[in-house]
Amino acid sequence: MAAKAKQTSPIYKVLIVEDSAVIQHLLTNIINAHPQFEVVGAAPDPYIARTMIKSLNPDLLTLDIEMPKMDGLQFLKNLMRLRPMPVVMISSLTERGAIHTMEALRIGAIDVIAKPDFKTTQCMTHFSQLVYEKLSIAATVKKSKLKPRPVGGVCPAHTLHGKARASRNLLAIGASTGGTIALQELFRQLPTTTPGTVVVQHIPGAFSQPFAESLNKCSAMKIQQAQEGDVIKQGHAYIAPGTEHLKVVKVQGVYRCALQSTAPVNRHRPSVDVLFDSIAKCATEKSMGVLLTGMGKDGAQGLLTMKGQGCITVAQDEASSVVWGMPGAAVELDAASYIKTLDSLPGFINSTFSGTFSGTG
Repeated sequence: MAAKAKQTSPIYKVLIVEDSAVIQHLLTNIINAHPQFEVVGAAPDPYIARTMIKSLNPDLLTLDIEMPKMDGLQFLKNLMRLRPMPVVMISSLTERGAIHTMEALRIGAIDVIAKPDFKTTQCMTHFSQLVYEKLSIAATVKKSKLKPRPVGGVCPAHTLHGKARASRNLLAIGASTGGTIALQELFRQLPTTTPGTVVVQHIPGAFSQPFAESLNKCSAMKIQQAQEGDVIKQGHAYIAPGTEHLKVVKVQGVYRCALQSTAPVNRHRPSVDVLFDSIAKCATEKSMGVLLTGMGKDGAQGLLTMKGQGCITVAQDEASSVVWGMPGAAVELDAASYIKTLDSLPGFINSTFSGTFSGTG
């Protein structure tokens, strides 16, 4: 009797939508070298891509933002409306590219990869790893998650008046895949009475400053990219730079931001675990850790450490997460005291720090 064939992982068909022949060739070689993926075609513009999608039926797309004949954003809008599928954006390292990247993620793209600069072998190795990682994540996302993620309501005006005081309490947030939009929705509803907030979002280094600026436009809070030595103030939020760890330190009774370019943790720099661990060490007053949508386990162990120090710990629920990797890992470790939908998080945070929190889950 013949031995039963060993079951293998599915092979995902990938269509590259990219006008640069150099990037097309590079992506094709990288993706085809991975046994889980196969490049079935490369389209130089969205019109050709549309025809190839119909004939080749790909599972995944990589999409350049700046394309001839029709820009990538418009193509992405049409795709998500007519034939939703997982899309990973390939973006140039420019301010314009960063702004368009934020819009692409809102429209429904799963994640973004910055185009390589081709300077060193190390850069190319890192780019290859990112391509595998992002495509692997995209392949797991359910189609129900592939839709434009509107952020409702009018952007609140900044209402901070006078000199903001140093924060006595801390709110620490970690996020990855899907987190850019989750954070926009969250900060839209957080008032200036919110404690000083520190955030790690896994995002390419060139995009963290524009990301902080985009959040700042949609919140009553003052949101900025963290700088070394920043005093953490009430009603302010500090976003980790995309290439440095963000820690919180306490100096003469005042919480400050500290940046480090040390080795990645959980393959990430910035790492959520690094941020959460620092909160657990120095935050003696009431503090909260929140772990939002994202692939992997970064932040789960740090959230458990915060819980062990008496902090309030929260994980986003599976239904409202684009990817329930990070918050799911925290739940598995019993690191989260509360599991909350994204919609319920602003009210939970407000009631907790305003003193109206009842203590129920």
